[in-house]
Amino acid sequence: MSDKLQKILAELGDTINQEIIDAPAPALDITDRSISGNKINGGKIANFASTGIKDNATYAGEPVLTVENNKITVESISTNKILNPLSIEGNLTVQGEITAHKLHVDEITSDVRNERTTPLEFKGENDQAPYNKGLIWSGAGPTRQLMFREGDDRFFSSESIDLQNNKDYKINNTTVLSETELGTAVVKSNLRRVGTLQTLKVAGNLTVGEYLFWDNDSMRLGIGIDAPNGDLSIGSLDHEFIIAADDREFKVGTWSTSNLKIVTDDTTRIQISAEGNIQLNDKVSIIGTLGIGVKNYEEDVALTTAGPIRIQGKKQEVGDNAPTQGNYAKGDIIWNSNPVSTGYVGWICIRGGTPGEWKTFGQISS
Repeated sequence: MSDKLQKILAELGDTINQEIIDAPAPALDITDRSISGNKINGGKIANFASTGIKDNATYAGEPVLTVENNKITVESISTNKILNPLSIEGNLTVQGEITAHKLHVDEITSDVRNERTTPLEFKGENDQAPYNKGLIWSGAGPTRQLMFREGDDRFFSSESIDLQNNKDYKINNTTVLSETELGTAVVKSNLRRVGTLQTLKVAGNLTVGEYLFWDNDSMRLGIGIDAPNGDLSIGSLDHEFIIAADDREFKVGTWSTSNLKIVTDDTTRIQISAEGNIQLNDKVSIIGTLGIGVKNYEEDVALTTAGPIRIQGKKQEVGDNAPTQGNYAKGDIIWNSNPVSTGYVGWICIRGGTPGEWKTFGQISS
């Protein structure tokens, strides 16, 4: 065969092959239910549908759903209900809302707002009290806690609790502590230190510094003494000074056997001994009358005495005769208690002794 003939036959063969390739495949006449069993293996089926399955996928890339022996792989799932328990091994991201009847978790990390329509409940295990359960904040520094503790069931906070301005602490809807006041229901306290008090009212006993004592039963105030004997008592060692009201009278003085001094300018002006001796120091001015040894005396004289007096060392007394006993000094005078005409005003001692030597003086005219 010549080379020219071979070339013509080759070109004819190529043309026929190309026409066969370019020609559309003849349509297959497949009747309903004519494909069954294992007749399909590989390839793609478009617009597939069955009694419970419908394929609407139009994606030309990788398959949307891949089925393997122990899993299925799909990019997105749209379903209304999962009937059996579901186990997720890995992370779960929810862009919408989760509504659950009960949620059991070991740990929750959240940076979003949590809204609840029921209280947050902490339960104890095995019907035990929910001790040591509550809220914990961790991060830089020590862990912050708000916990329910055992032993006089109580809430424990590791941090200060700061209330909003104009808010207060209440018990049974009654304020017990506000920003500036104790509640009126607070009637007992063991306060040991307070600031400056403007007013203070107590309804019972009062002790200040183990030095000032108020006995509410006896209505008595003691300074330095815890069992005062006067309405006001000042105690020092075993001595006590009192001011007391007794019916319509008042008493001022010492309750114990100690001297009483009245001073001005830190100088004793009047001193009364425990035995009742009174000593007046410096100048004494009496405005009015003075009675000594008498309860009732005439107000027409400045001085009334119930017994003898001594003037500049000279004793003077009243009698009906010169004394026959007693110790007298020269210059002492006995004033006659029964003067008569031609009698004498009295007797004067001219030599001291017991009773000394006496002479009459001051004859009275007839």
